[in-house]
Amino acid sequence: MSPGSSDLLIERGSLLRRLSLLALGWGVILLAVGAVSLTAVFRQTVLTDLDNRQASIAEFLLIQLEATPDGGVALTRDLLDPRFGQVFSGRYWQVSEADGAADAEPIERSRSLWDETIRISDSLRAEAIDANGQPVAGNAAGPDGEPLRLSVRAVLLPGRESPVIIIAAEDRRPSDRRVWTFGLAAAGLLAGFAILLAVGVVVQVRVGLSPVLKLRRAVARVRDGETQKISGEFPSEMMPLANELNALIDHSREVVERARTHVGNLAHALKTPITVLSNEARGDETRLGDLVRRQSEAMTAQVDHHLRRARAAANAKAIGARTPVNEVLDDLGRTLRRIYARRGITLDWQVDGEPVFRGERQDLEDLTGNLMDNACKWAQANVRVSAAHAGDNTIVLTVEDDGPGLDPEARERVLGRGVRLDEQAPGTGFGLSIVSDLVKAYGGELALDVSPLGGLRASLTLPGVVRTGETRH
Repeated sequence: MSPGSSDLLIERGSLLRRLSLLALGWGVILLAVGAVSLTAVFRQTVLTDLDNRQASIAEFLLIQLEATPDGGVALTRDLLDPRFGQVFSGRYWQVSEADGAADAEPIERSRSLWDETIRISDSLRAEAIDANGQPVAGNAAGPDGEPLRLSVRAVLLPGRESPVIIIAAEDRRPSDRRVWTFGLAAAGLLAGFAILLAVGVVVQVRVGLSPVLKLRRAVARVRDGETQKISGEFPSEMMPLANELNALIDHSREVVERARTHVGNLAHALKTPITVLSNEARGDETRLGDLVRRQSEAMTAQVDHHLRRARAAANAKAIGARTPVNEVLDDLGRTLRRIYARRGITLDWQVDGEPVFRGERQDLEDLTGNLMDNACKWAQANVRVSAAHAGDNTIVLTVEDDGPGLDPEARERVLGRGVRLDEQAPGTGFGLSIVSDLVKAYGGELALDVSPLGGLRASLTLPGVVRTGETRH
């Protein structure tokens, strides 16, 4: 109802979504880092086991190899693993000259190599020679193009003048598959953890923000007039905010009460001398007496108009004021029925549900009373009043009659202050103007249109709340 409020308050996202995404984002990052780290640790463990196994095989070869008279080497005892005897089985060993070329034929090799040669890089060869007999791990391509993990040792066998390179090799693909399988399992497991974490974070954030939502509902109850102050149990971090809001509510009520007092004092101060002037001029039939009487009436109307507008502006800003619409319509309807019964005016009113006007009862009585009284004055036989909830915390009151109605130009003029379309009808001409001013004070709207009854239809849109109830007539 307040268009200017959007200039001050700008909605930017959701606090719930912001906290949830922040926690989930950080959690997903940690889980991803954990999954990568675990996979890296497992990969290193598998690779270390593979290196240790190849180093043990190279150690066994070193022990079992003997130099032959023709300058070669011979294995005195075969390895127990039968895969060293199967062609391209994935497990190999080889003995070659340390100072030979990379593509030179080896001195001896396992049956699994057939007639292929494991070629190591010059850097790995040099590293093995510099290691003084210690095993050096490395990589190379196998006889079938498979990736191999190597354990390389440069040693001098008894009976030989030059050192040899002992190579124990194994296909890396089974180990790589183990690492890949572990990585997928870790990713799936941590993905499940991420889902559970997401659910937990959302629940935690909702539970953590529940006091904020509770405070919001408490403020809404105060605004709607259900309670006078914010009450309830809140966390220690929110108690200062709740106390400040209660202090603000008290200050608002104090300002409104002070404004009402000033309005009442001003009304009394102005009306008393105006009444004295009017009474003194009542018995004076001279031109001056008539002028004083007319001007006194005009001043009284102006004072009533502006004081009513000032009071409405103060009431419209009050927190917690609310008035049931059906009660006001019932009281006004019964009163106006009795007043206009002698003219044969039929007045009916209907309230759908239980809409509640967010404002003072006296202001709602002035709004609807002026419109209903005006309709009864101009109606030929029927006046119909209705009230209903219109959505977006607004209510709509409609007053219709079967009188002569107004043309579009007259509808614009009649809302002007003091304008009357029939000088013979009783009144000051401030009725619809007062309604218009009150509606503006509450941020509502007043619309004049043609009624289905044939006369004028006045529609009021006002701030309100709605309570579930049954239709009343």
